Amino acid sequence: MVAVKALRTPDDRFADLQGFPFQPNYIDNLPGYEGLRAHYLDVGPRDAEHIFLCLHGEPTWSYLYRKMIPVILESGARVVAPDFFGFGHSDKPLQDSTYTFHFHREFLLRFVEHLALRNITLVVQDWGGTLGLTLPVDPGFRSKLDRIFVMNTILPVGEPLGPHFYEWRSLVRNTPDLPVGQWMRDSGAKLTDQEMAAYDAPFPNRLFQAGARTFPDLAMVEPEMEGVAEAKGTVARLGVRRLPPLAGMDRWLAGTAVRSRNRAFHYRRRNEPAAAGRRRAATSASAVTCSSGGSPGSWPSLR
Repeated sequence: MVAVKALRTPDDRFADLQGFPFQPNYIDNLPGYEGLRAHYLDVGPRDAEHIFLCLHGEPTWSYLYRKMIPVILESGARVVAPDFFGFGHSDKPLQDSTYTFHFHREFLLRFVEHLALRNITLVVQDWGGTLGLTLPVDPGFRSKLDRIFVMNTILPVGEPLGPHFYEWRSLVRNTPDLPVGQWMRDSGAKLTDQEMAAYDAPFPNRLFQAGARTFPDLAMVEPEMEGVAEAKGTVARLGVRRLPPLAGMDRWLAGTAVRSRNRAFHYRRRNEPAAAGRRRAATSASAVTCSSGGSPGSWPSLR
């Protein structure tokens, strides 16, 4: 791999984050990603029977799961939550062109191999689902997969989405310095100033925002785009256009149990139709979306 120029957010930006007592872990020698340092959380017993692999979305990072992690740990499970490159503690390549669907997806596959994860409960939300739901197409990953917990997400399959998605994409394209923390607060989340600052922490300035800036452009809304084949592979394996409720899901992924949560927190800016459309776009018939039903009441919403 050609050396990638990247920025690294200073550690002091992450000091004393509210409600986030977890120690950082790093990998800097993944094949194909040499020289790039990835951050991840890894908490709970290493010999746990079940491992929860939690994938964040756009424009968040593993901080998103701070309220869910204690609940999962109570079950005796282990929790692993990586930050995609361009987000959180992970390095942030400078060039927008570095960020492709396969760049992110291959990172996840190699990350799982590096940590030798098994009996995985895959927890996905937003872009964590757009990427993560394609992972079971890979036979190696599928052999390690036990369950999938699907929160609100979308899996485009190379067809146009609704108009609100394109409004959201245009908003991001035309906002030079993304006000990430403010967008999270404007979404209706009751964030403290400290929590809002935690969402801003990875991005000292706009130069650090290439990953967040490019995610909307990677959504597979045209047939020739990267990720379409993998998404269609997931659809074929599911055999449906929408993820069905909890009952009976185990037969769709060769014994993998899938739970869906339709009330999980998503991002919609108050009085901002473009961003509000990100959530509504998930109802498009041109994508696999999370259905209602089967929502475990004990799970805290994501904020």
